[in-house]
Amino acid sequence: MINIPQLLAEELSLRSFQVTNALELFAEGATVPFIARYRKERTGEMDEVQLRDLFDRYTYLTELEERKKSVLESIESQGKLTEELKKKIEACLQKNELEDLYLPYRPKRRTRATIAKEKGLAGLAEFIANLNQPKAQPTSIEEEAKKYLSEQVKTVEEALQGASDILAEEVSEQAELRSYLREFLFNTGVFVSRIKADHPEGTTKFEMYRSYQTKVKTIAPHNLLALYRGEAEGILSFELTFDEDAVQQYLEGQIIRGKAVREFYRSMLKDAFNRLMKTSIISEVRSQKKQEADTESIKTFETNLRELLLSAPAGMKPTLAIDPGFRTGCKVSVLDQTGKFLKYEAIFPHTGAEKRKQAAVSLKQLIEKYKIELIAIGNGTASRETDEFVAEVLTDLERKPIKVIVNESGASIYSASPVAIAEFPDLDITVRGAISIGRRLQDPLAELVKIDPKSIGVGQYQHDVDQKLLKKKLDETVESCVNYVGVDLNTASKELLMFVSGVSATVANNIVAYRNENGAFIDRKALRKVPKLGAKTFEQAAGFLRIRGGKNPLDNTAVHPESYAVLEAIAKDLKVPLSETAQIASQLRSNLKKYVTDAIGEPTLRDIISELEKPGRDPRAEFKYATFREGIKEISDLKVGMELEGIVTNVANFGAFIDIGVHQDGLIHVSQMSDRFVSDPNQIVKVGQVVKVRVLEVNEALKRISLSMKSGNSVPTKNQPTPKKSEQKQTPQKQISLDDLKSKFGKKA
Repeated sequence: MINIPQLLAEELSLRSFQVTNALELFAEGATVPFIARYRKERTGEMDEVQLRDLFDRYTYLTELEERKKSVLESIESQGKLTEELKKKIEACLQKNELEDLYLPYRPKRRTRATIAKEKGLAGLAEFIANLNQPKAQPTSIEEEAKKYLSEQVKTVEEALQGASDILAEEVSEQAELRSYLREFLFNTGVFVSRIKADHPEGTTKFEMYRSYQTKVKTIAPHNLLALYRGEAEGILSFELTFDEDAVQQYLEGQIIRGKAVREFYRSMLKDAFNRLMKTSIISEVRSQKKQEADTESIKTFETNLRELLLSAPAGMKPTLAIDPGFRTGCKVSVLDQTGKFLKYEAIFPHTGAEKRKQAAVSLKQLIEKYKIELIAIGNGTASRETDEFVAEVLTDLERKPIKVIVNESGASIYSASPVAIAEFPDLDITVRGAISIGRRLQDPLAELVKIDPKSIGVGQYQHDVDQKLLKKKLDETVESCVNYVGVDLNTASKELLMFVSGVSATVANNIVAYRNENGAFIDRKALRKVPKLGAKTFEQAAGFLRIRGGKNPLDNTAVHPESYAVLEAIAKDLKVPLSETAQIASQLRSNLKKYVTDAIGEPTLRDIISELEKPGRDPRAEFKYATFREGIKEISDLKVGMELEGIVTNVANFGAFIDIGVHQDGLIHVSQMSDRFVSDPNQIVKVGQVVKVRVLEVNEALKRISLSMKSGNSVPTKNQPTPKKSEQKQTPQKQISLDDLKSKFGKKA
């Protein structure tokens, strides 16, 4: 069998010790965030991406090795395992390659070939195969076939057909042929789609696929997923087409060796491909492309989710949260500086002048009574009208809170979820929604972890991809973000604690229960008193849990408790109190090499210095918010050429969606993102980023808004090299229809 660690080192360009040590830590139950942060010396400073790639490939290869064992046992039990076949199986690196080798020996239901063998026609097939040699003399296979006539085989034609069935099955099960044909279809095939006749033009969301074709090898992931969705909904059909004559020529070139039975073999090979290979190989190629599309789509989702979860928090300040509405009124919730719900009130600013006055009085009283510093307004129905109403109220106030329109995607899902019901059992569903909107402004990460990522609205075809893989990757993304930021042990919800390295749902519940019963944790050591939080969990979790204002200043940093003793010794040697973290960091930085030991290496010391320089810092970006243009509330208010400010709500591989405050996201196509060529929109924008855009086109009937960030717009982008002259001309790109956008992203597209 293969040497998995050695292979992983070669495939992933890692050194042997990195692979071996990382796998040992993985086997011991260490999490990726813990290994990446606190075991840098053992892994050669591998980051989370490298570690996850390593563990994913390791899992795949170990599953492959297990499958090899069962395949070898099966073939050996049949008495058909040769040394050559064994070597081929042991050398396999891909699952489909292994299954190709196993195919001739796999137990199968009765086929035309097995029936022919039951009729005694194996000898005739062998006779014909022997004639397929360069120097074989032409012989009448019909005369030979007469020898095999019986009660079960009535005619010569039936005998020859049975022999052909046996030979066709043998050809169809040859691994080398199947591998070549798979690659041939993958590299030269074309996907062709048609909308079914009972769907007239202009009546479906898949119009761009009415008469559509593109190469299998280069089809964009979102296009393939759209084809699969249209097929699943019964609206369109799509097939994989290819040059079948070229396939026939290839098979003949590989199998036919002489002239004696050339015509018989041509017919047999055509049957072998059409009946036994074509459907399965097309299915395999489609499946391979689907897996690739799923992977790319999930990567897009991961990227967007990460940016959303790591959105800058406005801060834990007294907050007024408003879930806007017209007829049903605006649901107003008050939250304190810890996110605790204090009060609810419904106001009706959009149902007449008198009620608007009453609403203004109520809102002003709430702001003054609770010393509100932040106002969060959901971006759903009536958001702009409510935004203007709040602005009117604030004009009379001397101390004005910051007013922000907040993306409320998924808030309704949360408000009806078991999590929300358990948190606020006595509150109405609309009140819970308003609370969620307010908490999203205070700390997006802490609130969004309570919502299924698929409901947050930043995915691309999330319902069409491999759901098991999607869940795994999104959970990994949430885990990564939570541990990157760190968690306040004394305020975190159990939903947030569940994503901390090493913390299970049971332990998270126990932490909250212990905190409720005994009060706030005063140091990390107290975690050991939590039921079922053992030494291993403490090791994995402690560094990611923060205690603000506790007894030990290190408890509010990412310094792991296992390093406390070493750091205390260093502080003593430097003659600096442990509380003077910045001074320790400064002196330690200038004497770094002196304190490197077997117990604590240079990478860990560098991390410690970084933490001591700014203890308790939040690694997320500085909070910024968009200011929507006054008077622009509906799509009808937009004019071509207008310059507006907006927020990136979603990024796809063809562009980005921008909320400009008109209840309908606009699209910046990738060709309109920069004056230079852009291959990946994520190079230019991120979810949650505030951007300035110009209106290119408005189609009220289709509710389509086209935007641009080119020439003249002041747009924050990543530092990028000056493009070469050959890149400065924007390559024309196919425009995406509204129907296609809706099929990908739902009604807001």
